[in-house]
Amino acid sequence: MRIKQIVLASAVLVSVSAFAQKDELKVLKKIYAKDIPTTNDMVEYKANVAKLSTLATEEGDKIYANFYKAMLPVLEVNSFGATVTPDQIANTYNLKAITDLAAALNATLDYEKKTGKKLYTDDINETINTTKPTLVNIAVGLGDNKKFKEASDVLYAVYLLDKKDTDKLFYAASYSVNGLDYDKALDYYNQLKALNYSGEGTVYWATNKTSKKEETFASKEERALFIKTGTREKPRDEKIESKKGEIYKNIALILVEKGKIDDAKAAIAEAKKENPNDSSLILTEADLYLKINDTATYAKLVNEAIAKDPNNPDLYYNLGVVNGNLNKLDEAEKYYKKALEIDPNYFNANLNLAELKLRADEKFVNEMNKLGTSEKDNKRYEVIKAEREKNFKAALPYLEKAVELKGDNESAKKTLLSVYNALEMTDKYKALKAKM
Repeated sequence: MRIKQIVLASAVLVSVSAFAQKDELKVLKKIYAKDIPTTNDMVEYKANVAKLSTLATEEGDKIYANFYKAMLPVLEVNSFGATVTPDQIANTYNLKAITDLAAALNATLDYEKKTGKKLYTDDINETINTTKPTLVNIAVGLGDNKKFKEASDVLYAVYLLDKKDTDKLFYAASYSVNGLDYDKALDYYNQLKALNYSGEGTVYWATNKTSKKEETFASKEERALFIKTGTREKPRDEKIESKKGEIYKNIALILVEKGKIDDAKAAIAEAKKENPNDSSLILTEADLYLKINDTATYAKLVNEAIAKDPNNPDLYYNLGVVNGNLNKLDEAEKYYKKALEIDPNYFNANLNLAELKLRADEKFVNEMNKLGTSEKDNKRYEVIKAEREKNFKAALPYLEKAVELKGDNESAKKTLLSVYNALEMTDKYKALKAKM
C-alpha cells in the first residue's frame, strides 16, 4: 500500500509541474506576440522566463524556454518603441545575448523542422532579417572604436544566426586579423575555405529620389520593382571580385606569423593551383619569402608578377621597398619612379622616394661637421652645402605631393617642415606650421 501511495504522489507532482510549465508558456507567448511590450510586460516576461528555465523537462519545453529567454533582448528593444536610441540597443545586445540568440533560434528552427510543427519558424526568419542590420551596426561601431576582437565576435554570432550570410564570416575573420587574434582568424578563414566561399557577385544600386542617396537591393528584380514605382532612379551594378585570393593569402601570412613556414608554402601552392591566373597570389608568395629574408626569391617572384601584370604600381613599389632595404638605392629609386609613372598619386611611393633621397643627408652633415676652418675646408664646405641643397630640392616635390595627398600624415608634414627650414623657404614653412 505504501508503494502505491508513493507512485501516486509522484504522478501528482509531475502533473502539477507540467501544468505550471504550460502556464508560463502561455504568459510568455502572450507577451511575445505584442509589438511594443510595456514595462510591466517585460517584468512579467523576465519572471516567467526564470520560472520556466527551472521547470522545463521535456525536449520541446526546453527548446521553447531557451527560445523565449534568448528573445529577451529583442523584446526589450521593441519595448523602447520608436524612441529607442543607439546606446540602448548597444547596451541590450551584448555579445552573450547575441550568441545565445543565434543558438536558441537555430535550435528552435531545427526542432520545428524535425517535428513538422512550425510554430515560430516564420517569426524566427523575420526576426533574423530585421535584427541582423542592428547587430551589424553594433559590430561596425566596435570596429570604428578599434575594438576589433569584439567586432569579430559579434559578426561571427551574426553568421551563426544566418549561416547563409557567409560574408559576415569573412568580415569576422578580417576583424580578427586587425585585432591580432590570429588563431581565431585562421579558424574563420579555414571555414570559408571549406565552404568554397568566394564572395564574388553583383551589388544592385539605385538612387532614392527623396533622400538622393544610393541604396542597395537584394536582386535586380527587386530594384526593378522600386524603379517601376517611380521612387528610385539611376540604377547601376557593382561587380564584386572574388575574395579567394585574399583568404588564401591571409591563411599563408598567418601561418608565417605563427612560424609555420612549410604550412604557409603549402597553403600558397594550393591557392595557386586553385587560382592559376591570380597574380596577387604570386605577391602573397613573395611576401612570404620577404618575411623569411629570402630576398632573391622575393625579387624573382615579384618580377614574375610584373610580367603578368605590368601596369600594377604596387608591384614596382614593393620592389622599391626591397631594394631600399638592401641599400640598393639606385634600383629602389628606379622602381619607385616606375610606380609613380603609373600612378602619380601613390602616397607611399612619393613618401618613400623622398625618404630615399634624404638618406644622403646624414653623410653630408657628418662630413661638414668634420671640416675645419682652413681655406680648403671652407671651399669643401660650400661644395657639400650646395650638394645638400640640391638633394633637398630633389626630395621636395615628392614630399609636397605626399602632404597634398594625405594632409593628416604627421610624419610627412614634419619631414617637409624640416626640408622647408633647411632650404630657408620661410613663407612655406610658416604656412605649413600654421596647419599643424
